[in-house]
Amino acid sequence: MKALGLAMLASAMLVACDDPPATAAVADAALTQGATLYAAQCASCHGANGEGQPNWRERKADGRLPAPPHDASGHTWHHPMEMLFQMTRDGIVPPLAPEGYQSDMPAFGKTLSDDEIRAVLAYIEHQWPDEVKQMRAERFKPQASGR
Repeated sequence: MKALGLAMLASAMLVACDDPPATAAVADAALTQGATLYAAQCASCHGANGEGQPNWRERKADGRLPAPPHDASGHTWHHPMEMLFQMTRDGIVPPLAPEGYQSDMPAFGKTLSDDEIRAVLAYIEHQWPDEVKQMRAERFKPQASGR
């Protein structure tokens, strides 16, 4: 009977707790993984601090654009997260770019898992200042249905 009472108490305690420490730990682990993967896979082009390559808006001699910054000075934050995921996984190809568009951005879908790509994107997003995060929230908030 005592064991049943302890089990019921433990069950009630689990229900009463929201479990934010576990959620925070998972988020921290994803950010740590994202930072490690960013350093290994992205920083050589996009910069260790997300600063991008110099003159990133001007085409190089081969007609391609340099790697843009991922910090607040760039345009990465202007894109929805799903589009960033597709660009990272599949490269800059149609329908994300016009037919025949040439980019130095490799497709990472065979190098990184979907979860690893999402961890990198979470790390990039985490670096943005609060005002950029707020602008993104406003830009990409769900639209109310007219029905």
